[in-house]
Amino acid sequence: MLDSAEEIRTMGASTGPRQHTLGSDVVVSGKGLLLGEDATVTIRPAPENHGIVFERVDLSPPVQIPASVQHLAKRARRTTLKMGETSIETIEHCMSALCGMRIDNALVSLDGPELPCGDGSAALFVEPMLEVGIVAQDAARKIHRISEPLLVQEGDAMLAAFPCDAKEFRVIFDLDYGSKSNRIKRQVQTFASSNGDFAHELSRARTYSLKEEAQALWDRGMCRHLTPKDVLVIGDDGPIDNAYRFDNEPVRHKILDLLGDLYLAGCEIQGGFVAYKSGHKLNRKMCLKIVQQMEAARRQDALLLGKNVDIRGIQRLLPHRYPMLLVDRIVHIEADKKAIGIKNVTINEPFFQGHYPGTPIMPGVLIVEAMAQLGGLLMSQKLEHAGKVAILLSLDKVKLRRPVTPGDQLVMEAVAIRAKPRTGTVKCKAYVGSELAAEAQIRFMMVDAEQE
Repeated sequence: MLDSAEEIRTMGASTGPRQHTLGSDVVVSGKGLLLGEDATVTIRPAPENHGIVFERVDLSPPVQIPASVQHLAKRARRTTLKMGETSIETIEHCMSALCGMRIDNALVSLDGPELPCGDGSAALFVEPMLEVGIVAQDAARKIHRISEPLLVQEGDAMLAAFPCDAKEFRVIFDLDYGSKSNRIKRQVQTFASSNGDFAHELSRARTYSLKEEAQALWDRGMCRHLTPKDVLVIGDDGPIDNAYRFDNEPVRHKILDLLGDLYLAGCEIQGGFVAYKSGHKLNRKMCLKIVQQMEAARRQDALLLGKNVDIRGIQRLLPHRYPMLLVDRIVHIEADKKAIGIKNVTINEPFFQGHYPGTPIMPGVLIVEAMAQLGGLLMSQKLEHAGKVAILLSLDKVKLRRPVTPGDQLVMEAVAIRAKPRTGTVKCKAYVGSELAAEAQIRFMMVDAEQE
């Protein structure tokens, strides 16, 4: 998506896609789009594998929020990050610029609640990025290729993703306002990352609103610092006190938004996309589905490549025995930080005799127990927990998402949250394929084995 190869100063002779950061700081100032508050954002270079992280430097202490779909807040007509009580509004144009210019690592420092909007496009971020240059780093770029079709819908709006032979992002966007088409005609635009020029084809396309939509925002006290000369407001006869930069500027801006929202998956996405009447809400739903697909692929890799601990090894680590030993194999263990294990569910499980004979379903409490056993095993890897057994102390945020039936393979993941000499807390999830079956936050008390 870069203008030319000369715009990247390469470092090292490694082959394959590399991570990138900025050559130096990029500083952008202005008023936010909706809140209208003055703000200055400084986009700083960051080391390999840092990712994109936003930071509110006007707070004491500063608060950092990773640019991740897990931190999205529900907002209309914009994309917002939120962690606790701290939010950062209208990040989509900056995220689109970072995606379009292939910036993997950056710290985005902001001295207010909302990023500057400029003219409502991504150009105010892209142009200074081109000035400071883009630096290739040694680490390999993180890329996810769509492996199975994904679809999100709401009413007649739709966004779909498909596997694609070409190693690129492709999109066909159909913007159709139906009865409002006398003001915004139906527009179709394509874009491909391998041969598209983000800086010239998309970055200058501005956000827009119909006259009545702009008036509604004004009546709610938003956007009062702007006039139709500043941003694109479309009336009965086209742009008011303004002119289109492209004949199909609205649909180009929709693709700009899509790129920014999908970059919240945390890496480059390769695949074919088809969008019809899509917007931020469907973009966010698609990003969540993509992240779920990425996590399923990561678990599958762990199954194939991980460090295996078979049932004999598990029995040396856990005191549980038939019929209560509910972890069959450990396929990945990362010190005392993370573990992935499996439970093969068969019709021979003793609990299926009574739960339920006609419709066998694994009891939810036993799914939670299986996750707890994996979590306890992870806690036992902590040096100060050597010779201790994890006893369940409390459960929090327990959710059962889908039934587990004979023939399913339960893939469980336990991630350590905190570990103290006498207690430990883990966050656990259990999946069947790519579907989340259950999740819980589990707290343990660590006791000497002979006291168990």
